[in-house]
Amino acid sequence: MSILLIAGSPSERSRSAALLESAGHRLRALGQQVSVLTVRELSADALVRADFAHPSIVEASARVAAAHAVVVATPVYKAAYSGALKVFLDLLPQTALRGKTVLPLATGGSPHHMLALDYALRPVLQSLGARHILPGIYASDAQIVLTPEDASRIAPEISARLDDAVAALVRETPALAATASFADIDFARVQCSY
Repeated sequence: MSILLIAGSPSERSRSAALLESAGHRLRALGQQVSVLTVRELSADALVRADFAHPSIVEASARVAAAHAVVVATPVYKAAYSGALKVFLDLLPQTALRGKTVLPLATGGSPHHMLALDYALRPVLQSLGARHILPGIYASDAQIVLTPEDASRIAPEISARLDDAVAALVRETPALAATASFADIDFARVQCSY
């Protein structure tokens, strides 16, 4: 079973990408198969011209269709999600998220933009047929620090919310929950009850 992480930032290095990467690490630690689709790596000409038949768009749409769950991350600009993500979502079939559980993530300059998840992104995800959209996670720039070593530090409160959201994504997606792996238990610790 697979989870597709969609990076909606037009920047090569961004806080939203760091948040998405952190979600990916957590999902892999839970034994999930994760892949990343970076919108800025798709053909810009195909995105702007709405070229549904362009190979990069066809392949990206197929990856969305094949995923059991989707995590979407975006920076918030002017109280809405990124334009790069918008043009990509516009090129997906109307039922692209049918049957899927979706976890939205966003970052922005201040807490004032956190409602962009609910008022801008959620309606679009819903219109694409998402089965279940989990409560989103919004982090301000102060809560995700990008370091010069191409790493990041996520504030403890965001990290804790991400732990809960990732666990909910696996739990709320039937195809994922059935394949979740458990840690091995030493046989000496097994007890029987009568």
